[in-house]
Amino acid sequence: MQNTKNIYIIKRIGKGLLNIKEEGLSVIWETAHELVDFTSPWNSQKVDKIVFRSLWDTETLFFNFEVEDPEVYIDTTNDTIESINNSDRVELFFRSDNSLNPYYCLEIDPTTRILDFKARPNNKFDFNWNWPVKDIEVKSSINKTGFMVVGAISISSLLKLGLIKSGIIETGVFRAKYNKQENGKYIPTWITWVDPNTETPNFHVASSFGIFKLENF
Repeated sequence: MQNTKNIYIIKRIGKGLLNIKEEGLSVIWETAHELVDFTSPWNSQKVDKIVFRSLWDTETLFFNFEVEDPEVYIDTTNDTIESINNSDRVELFFRSDNSLNPYYCLEIDPTTRILDFKARPNNKFDFNWNWPVKDIEVKSSINKTGFMVVGAISISSLLKLGLIKSGIIETGVFRAKYNKQENGKYIPTWITWVDPNTETPNFHVASSFGIFKLENF
């Protein structure tokens, strides 16, 4: 039986009520359920507050991360996979079933850089795959308390990839926080909504996913 703690209800809104291109944060986000149950099971340090919200209409799945972070870290070496991978970021993973064959990963940093790829079990990553540009839009911003990432994914692309089944989207919600060490190097703390119960940090396992339920699908 699915753990009800790991189910997030996405409220349905009227078409055209939300546009992430608009300046500021639309008041309609206040109608979304807040997901705040984030932890780092492999680290005893307190996790700074993360608020995740999502809404949907007949054409689009919207998402919003508000992340408290007094020291946002971004690797500005270049825009390669390695540079994004070494930066603070938020992540959404989507799968069609628990075989993870395949699943789709979306990782976004505070400067709107996107690392999107298709994956299969045992860390087989296809970085040549990207979410179709016409089907995704993302906007990041850094503020006084941390950073925010807002995004929109077309419902049609989620359906085409087999990621919506009877209004259910099996999803992992994650965050990577890089902390400066005494030697000057940055080491990540891995933060997750669902505890995968692994000995070491690993989001690329079936147990790291929860359930998104689209209201009135």
